[in-house]
Amino acid sequence: MVDADAAADAAALERITLWALSQYSPIVAVDAPDGIVMDTEGADHLQGGELPMVTGIFNRFHAKGLTARVAVADTWGAAHACARAIQRETVIVPPNETVRAVEQLPVARLRLPEKIVGDLRVLGFRTIGELSATPRAPLALRFGPEIGRRLDQMFGRMAEPIEPIRSPELVQVSRSFAEPIGAAETINKYVGRLVVQLVAELRRSGLGVRRTDLIVEKVDGTRQAIRAGTAKPARDVAWLTRLFRDRTEKIEPGFGIEKLSLIAIVTQPLEEEQRSSSLIEEQNDDITPLIDIFGNRGQRVYRMAPVASDIPERSVRRIAAAAPKVAETWNYQWPRPVRLLDRPDRIEAVALLPDHPPASITWRGKRRRVKRADGPERVFGEWWKRDSELEAVRDYFVVEDEGGERFWIFRAGDGVDPETGSRQWFMHGIFA
Repeated sequence: MVDADAAADAAALERITLWALSQYSPIVAVDAPDGIVMDTEGADHLQGGELPMVTGIFNRFHAKGLTARVAVADTWGAAHACARAIQRETVIVPPNETVRAVEQLPVARLRLPEKIVGDLRVLGFRTIGELSATPRAPLALRFGPEIGRRLDQMFGRMAEPIEPIRSPELVQVSRSFAEPIGAAETINKYVGRLVVQLVAELRRSGLGVRRTDLIVEKVDGTRQAIRAGTAKPARDVAWLTRLFRDRTEKIEPGFGIEKLSLIAIVTQPLEEEQRSSSLIEEQNDDITPLIDIFGNRGQRVYRMAPVASDIPERSVRRIAAAAPKVAETWNYQWPRPVRLLDRPDRIEAVALLPDHPPASITWRGKRRRVKRADGPERVFGEWWKRDSELEAVRDYFVVEDEGGERFWIFRAGDGVDPETGSRQWFMHGIFA
């Protein structure tokens, strides 16, 4: 037990909210005293969809020793209530299913003042469903408009805009309009002008942008956001303009747009590049623009890099597609398959122990006679990482079946000493 520090808790929650702003959504705010609210519409596809997104959020908090409850719903009020009332790590309320999801939740989850909640309990109200089925007039006469407002916000009958958190360090430019705009050509024109202003601010600060948010504020008080990312720091006006122009068609102006804001959410130092004045065009092998296009469509692009490990599944790792070259290289005397399975797949094999290759293998119900084979290549366990690998051994073989298909298989153990492995056979890779 320690004394509570409300000020430190609020500061920590604000830091977490700013982190979530850079990771998950352009519109993120503090949901005091213990929550974060995010408008993930249009941003969840960058995380692979709603389910991978909420699962990833929970796992990242859990890895830091924080207990989190993550809920996705049509409205802020419904997500707030579900995250705090349903005892599961993640909750996804299907579209248009808000009423069914919250009707059995206690009235305390309506974000009402404690005095009103206590009085409602005295009157016999226990659930949100009971309260919403009661005529509004008597409730408003006794408690004022707060109950009706919270119910309308929860069920989506009244807008509840999220005021996104902002840090003084963020580079931001904006444009307000005396007359609302809505035409796609007009939106693109002003977005292009904002990109020019943003790049000028970034150049003065010696920064390049990695993640940029376009916030669209409409006359009805709602907001829409578009996020664009780049594989490496950038401040090229033409390229950033194109990234947003490809996505402004998703903007729904409604009754009109009264303000556009462009915010550099994630920035990195970027030096000026010396460009040639020659009339001859230089060859450009930079594929970063292609990576950016795939990434902003929700596709995850990455490279594989070598890792110093003899265990095949530990010898590779994913790195960013535009990351610098890795100094380490693969250095094997034996050939490696072009496709390595995520995890070794159990097979049945007929072979003489300890050093002979199989005469036949059965993989996924299909028996294959081995026509040619090479091996064994012995791989030892990494005892300095796991005690269980102190004596572990794998014997790998390259085998070819009668159809000409070539596989990479191994036997767990040396075939003699049971301490080295189970003597079971596994499929681990496929050659071209």
